[in-house]
Amino acid sequence: MPRMTGGEAIVDSLLRHGIDTVFGLPGVQTYGLFDAFARASNSLRLINARHEQSTAYMALGYACATGRPAAYAVVPGPGVLNTTAALATAWGVNAPVLCLTGQVPSMMIGRGRGQLHELPDQLATLRSLLKWAERIEHPSQASYLTARAFQEMQSGRPGPVALEMPWDQFGASAEVTPQEPLALHPKPLPDPDRIAAAAKLLREAKAPMLWVGGGALHAAVEIRALAERINAPVVSFRSGRGIVDDRHPLGLTIASAYKLWPQTDALVAFGTRLEVPMSRWGAAPPGLKIARIDIDPAEMRRLKTDIPIVADSADAARALAAIVTPRSEPSRAETIARVKAESAQAIQKVQPQMSYLAAIRDVLPENGILCDEMTQVGYVSWFGFPVHAPRTLITSGFSGTLGAGFPTALGVKVGMPDRPVVAVTGDGGFLFGGAELATAVQFGINLVTILFNNGSYGNVLRDQRRLFQGRDAGSVLRNPDFQMYAKSFGVPSWRASDADGLRGALREALAANSPALIEVMTDITQEYAPWEFIAPGRD
Repeated sequence: MPRMTGGEAIVDSLLRHGIDTVFGLPGVQTYGLFDAFARASNSLRLINARHEQSTAYMALGYACATGRPAAYAVVPGPGVLNTTAALATAWGVNAPVLCLTGQVPSMMIGRGRGQLHELPDQLATLRSLLKWAERIEHPSQASYLTARAFQEMQSGRPGPVALEMPWDQFGASAEVTPQEPLALHPKPLPDPDRIAAAAKLLREAKAPMLWVGGGALHAAVEIRALAERINAPVVSFRSGRGIVDDRHPLGLTIASAYKLWPQTDALVAFGTRLEVPMSRWGAAPPGLKIARIDIDPAEMRRLKTDIPIVADSADAARALAAIVTPRSEPSRAETIARVKAESAQAIQKVQPQMSYLAAIRDVLPENGILCDEMTQVGYVSWFGFPVHAPRTLITSGFSGTLGAGFPTALGVKVGMPDRPVVAVTGDGGFLFGGAELATAVQFGINLVTILFNNGSYGNVLRDQRRLFQGRDAGSVLRNPDFQMYAKSFGVPSWRASDADGLRGALREALAANSPALIEVMTDITQEYAPWEFIAPGRD
């Protein structure tokens, strides 16, 4: 058996699991781990950041864009706590992210002696947030427990996991048995009786609808085949966008699907919590029957449905397509086409956001990736930006994590270096992590960031003034000169005030093939609120 330090054993296992990039910010408790990164620099790239939260967001973006596990490393205590917003987001969007962190010295764990970066119970804290977390007590455990971490984060419903190791054990050495990747836990197979029941439901329905979420990103081929066989629209929101190309006759956004909802009598859902139709669209249509496919058995008790099917989305869609009765109804196809056209026209009133998104879509190549943010254009992208393939609209999902957009997009670009990546952000959210322009320059992360500057936390400002007799509190911002800000990092920048200006600036920024910033000057009082298309009936 080879003799390794704890840090070396972890790095050896990372490499065995296909990790070639780690995002990190070193500190004294993790010196042994980062030294192992340095000694493996021919095989493992380390990208350091200016804030711990950014390391985790970059790992999140990498995982969301590639569909593969990503890893980051930070010090314990306040360091790992700084990453918990990203970990919560990874949990929400089911991203396979590995958090590597340290601990106080072995003999001091749990003693409450005020050691540097000590928490009352760091492992318990991590377990309350993540799918799985464990402590590596000794270098001899490192290889196996790292393999277990990868097994857990990729089995069933993917999600974030964590490993902590005491300060002294990263540098301690022992004989280590290298562990090859462990087999993932077996997938639950679709129950034939329930698949038959879902097929019967679709056969008897007059106006069926399919709904897809982030849990079906890998099942695009199977779901499209099913949809085409039964002539049913496929609806997606945020994470599920692109599973069926928006240009496909059956690919619908929530804006167009809402018009079909009152007549829908059968809903088959793949890998989605169904939050929009069940929570935002009011009472379900009379007589609606729901079949729900999810790989996580716990989902079946979180939302009661008529036909719960615990299975992988691709397996279930394939099984359904094999037995469902084909449907070809010209009148249904005409209705879907009409609704798509009507909604495409209706959402044009959401200006100027729609014009900005149209400019981005015009310039961004077919394989380009757009990363959203909790900003006006980001909200509208959920229904107003045409998406052509899975994993080409990256979002923070229901977490709605302000400030996540820019650093997450950096990770997307690291994961997809040969594809154009554009981040949209606001002046408020951008400065959560704006210092990472330095990281982009240092590591040649050629992300184009479009910063919409309205001098406020725009949605909050609009809501406050609307709901509280014109008063606002804490939502108006005083910003730096973003052109000078970008220049201070050596980042080329542009300023635009309308869609045509943005279109031209984006062409130049993408052609520059470097980190770039485009500032778009906007006015919240002139931006149409998009909520009638996201949450109809919202006050």
